[in-house]
Amino acid sequence: MCHTLDPNDARIFSGRSHPALAASIAEYLSVPLEQTLCRHFSNDNLYVQLGASVRGRAVYIIQSLAPPVSEHLFELFMMLDAARGAAAREIHAIIPYFSYARSDKKDAPRIPITARLVADLLQTSGMTHIMTMTLHSPQVHGFFSVPCDPLTARALIATHLRQYDFSSGDTMVVAPDFGRAGSAERLAAQLGLPVASADKTRISDTEVRISTSIDRQVQGYRRVITYDDEIATGGSTFELSQRLIASGVQEITVVCTHGLFTGNAMDRLAQIPQIREIITTDTVPIPPEKRLPKVTVLSVASTFGEAIWCNSSRQSIGSLFAFGEAHC
Repeated sequence: MCHTLDPNDARIFSGRSHPALAASIAEYLSVPLEQTLCRHFSNDNLYVQLGASVRGRAVYIIQSLAPPVSEHLFELFMMLDAARGAAAREIHAIIPYFSYARSDKKDAPRIPITARLVADLLQTSGMTHIMTMTLHSPQVHGFFSVPCDPLTARALIATHLRQYDFSSGDTMVVAPDFGRAGSAERLAAQLGLPVASADKTRISDTEVRISTSIDRQVQGYRRVITYDDEIATGGSTFELSQRLIASGVQEITVVCTHGLFTGNAMDRLAQIPQIREIITTDTVPIPPEKRLPKVTVLSVASTFGEAIWCNSSRQSIGSLFAFGEAHC
């Protein structure tokens, strides 16, 4: 069900990373998507101007940190600062994909915790509230000293998956690593399915190793639903799929929230015959050439729209959180 924001009080703007999603969110809330002017000067400096008055209003700026990430991030900083300088009452950063959540700890000498740095810079730019979806690491939520709403697409995914017949008892949900085990367990609970977790060791940004411990867990199951927060190079999903196939699994449904599918990741996965469907969302734009017959893209516009409306009308959005179970 769609809701309406007061168009005299709320302003919605979009950066250049994902205007289609921003337009869908604005449509869900029955308010116009205001114009944003972004261009480069001859010296490559970025110019940003918000195309409508924001004085005394609640401002929602939608920008996903999709490639080119640095360009989109700096554009977001400037939009936030523009809203603050123009006396906006509230400034909400709606970041469907917060890519720097992967940089959440210091696991090597002399490296930054970039997720915390970006959180600080967003707040310095003027953000008073952030909404995002499926953070790679839950602890990133704590890097923000302003209210942070980490949402989930799990309800959308579960609704889509219920088209499958699970009555035969031969389907299991599998997390690619222990870090995603909790999310996989919550999805499995919604579907009434058993759950298992693979043991993954990351060798490099593009190479992983899946241990044989998953073999025993999936023994006797014909179909597996793999559930991850994001797929970039596809290395983890490819190796896990090969491990599952070697263990006797005949059908795999690949599910992720953030479908980056960099390089040839999509083609690589689509060529595995046992992968029957690849389900992702539109937190990042999925270009037409990557929307192969096996690919299903679910829109998160209604989830963000509902969360924005609940927030503006002072209603709880706990049921939309990554750890919630029901609906708002």
